[in-house]
Amino acid sequence: MSELQEIPDGPLRTGFTTGACATACSKAALQALITQKEVKQVSIMLPAGTSVEFDIVSCHISLSESSCTIKKDAGDDPDVTHGAIIGATVRLNESGEIRFLQGEGVGVVTLPGLEIGVGEPAINPVPRQMIKNACRKVLSEHGLEHKGIDVTIFVEDGAKIAKRTLNERLGIVGGISILGTTGIVTPFSASSYIASIRQGIDVALANGTDELVINSGARSEKFLKALFPHLPEFAFVHYGNWIGETLQKIAESPVRKVYMGIMLGKAVKLAEGQLDTHSSKNSWNKEFIYQLAKSNHYPEAVLNQVLELNMAGRLTELFNFTSTEKFYQALLESCLEKSLHIAPNVDLVLYLINKDGAYIKYTR
Repeated sequence: MSELQEIPDGPLRTGFTTGACATACSKAALQALITQKEVKQVSIMLPAGTSVEFDIVSCHISLSESSCTIKKDAGDDPDVTHGAIIGATVRLNESGEIRFLQGEGVGVVTLPGLEIGVGEPAINPVPRQMIKNACRKVLSEHGLEHKGIDVTIFVEDGAKIAKRTLNERLGIVGGISILGTTGIVTPFSASSYIASIRQGIDVALANGTDELVINSGARSEKFLKALFPHLPEFAFVHYGNWIGETLQKIAESPVRKVYMGIMLGKAVKLAEGQLDTHSSKNSWNKEFIYQLAKSNHYPEAVLNQVLELNMAGRLTELFNFTSTEKFYQALLESCLEKSLHIAPNVDLVLYLINKDGAYIKYTR
């Protein structure tokens, strides 16, 4: 998954999910196949009951099958699939069923724990239902209710795009997932990230792991992997900025032990009780850190320097980054207290990580 980005100021434009795009492609391709006429625009119904229209990029028709593509517009969201060409190829069958086949650039599920069974193309339940509803309506309009359809969703360069996601860790190989519960992409929404957190924990549990290493992202995970070489890839879960949601999911799950790696900037926020640690949502509270240091009997000269710092990462200039430095142990103790308030029954071990990869384990 790409690094978290700052949220720009001003109004942001919404976009469409891969599931909505796949639905539009499937409907257009089926219309083209039945009528043997090129389709240039198509409208679909989103789960909320709103009708939206898509422009078709390409439409290829033969007597036995038809393919249509759409260029995905994710609005102003920094979605890795923004601009991707998503397509569908459809063929009629005599089974009366709508069957989903894996196309180029769409991943296949290889591990249990997801909503889609092992061996199935990674097309989530809501997009599958959207495609079925749209295609059933087209069949009905042409008196072909008895027919079935083979639907092959494909994504140009999907395997390459998937390298920028956590799909492989979730056991989805060969391409991206076709996602979306509403059909709409809300720019910088937390929903998709939180969904990936929950999926990651489900996959780990379904594959027999009850120990997790949760961390903010690729940088901190790189350091932590050296500490836990016995744990499989899927035991490592990125919480991004959503520590609270991650711990809540853990609290709901039969997880036995959790190792949390946390960078200093996020630690000073969590210690105060800020569970959404995005810099655009919450800034660090110098007064809280001042009081934390004061309660651990640091001299007034050091305390005053805390108030002069312009970023939390510079705390290492005042407090030596070592396990014996009582400031960091106090900071981790407060982080642990806030975390256990959400997930009280988990054996939680904390590691504070600096930008160079050095770490401090909570030992009090």
